[in-house]
Amino acid sequence: MFCFRSFFPNAVVQDEARGGNSVSTPSIPERSGAFGPMSDDSLVREALQKGLLEPDDLRYVAEMTPERFRRLYTVAARRTRHVTVVLEAVDDGHNQAAVLRSADAFGVQDVHVLVGKAPFRPSEGVARGSERWLTIHRHPSPEAAFSALRAAGYVIAASALDPTAVPLEALDFARPTAFVFGNEKDGLSEAARALADVRFIVPMVGFVESLNVSVAAAITLYTATQKARALVGERFFLGRDERRALLGRWLRQANDRTRRLAALEKESAEAGGDGG
Repeated sequence: MFCFRSFFPNAVVQDEARGGNSVSTPSIPERSGAFGPMSDDSLVREALQKGLLEPDDLRYVAEMTPERFRRLYTVAARRTRHVTVVLEAVDDGHNQAAVLRSADAFGVQDVHVLVGKAPFRPSEGVARGSERWLTIHRHPSPEAAFSALRAAGYVIAASALDPTAVPLEALDFARPTAFVFGNEKDGLSEAARALADVRFIVPMVGFVESLNVSVAAAITLYTATQKARALVGERFFLGRDERRALLGRWLRQANDRTRRLAALEKESAEAGGDGG
């Protein structure tokens, strides 16, 4: 299998057997186009030119297949913080995991969590590793969560079966919005309902009066991301600095080799700090 290491003949990888911890920055040879009109070396060069890779990131790129790097690069380009999701006291691990999968599937990077009676422990079989690619924020209360989100420019939209609730499609998707979902049995707390800027419902035409929280979240996130992207265009996606930071994080957890390299880099930095 072709590996990025062949692109970086000057790369010096960590020699774990010897215990060394210095890794030189690889160079990119002039081989652009060798594997097609958009070959992998040109993709790395594009990322560097756009400021989406740091020189230190290249050592991690060298430890994965070209297909893996392309996947990380492409997915990072489609991530958004224009839409985010808040889970208040969603206790079931399967529901927790299903919301994480939906967030990942629709490109929503941030998930905010207010723990209820049960810990936030998404079912691994349902999440399928999606939590590794998301940024999960934990808050002690609705007040703290909503205050932080408002400071970041979000409108707080609470999912609630309430006479004042508006249909999901009636919301202003041009504005950054945090969609809040509550406990499977009791719904949102009174504090969350009262503090929200707007309450909404997913319209239904059948006999049922409510949806499972993970289903409601999936419908909401799909609708919101589709409509917001159409309304705000490129502003929907992460900015360059956010995307660079996210891609750098993902590179360091992409596979066992990059995780080991990241651990060694961290140990080296900590040892250097102690020595100072």
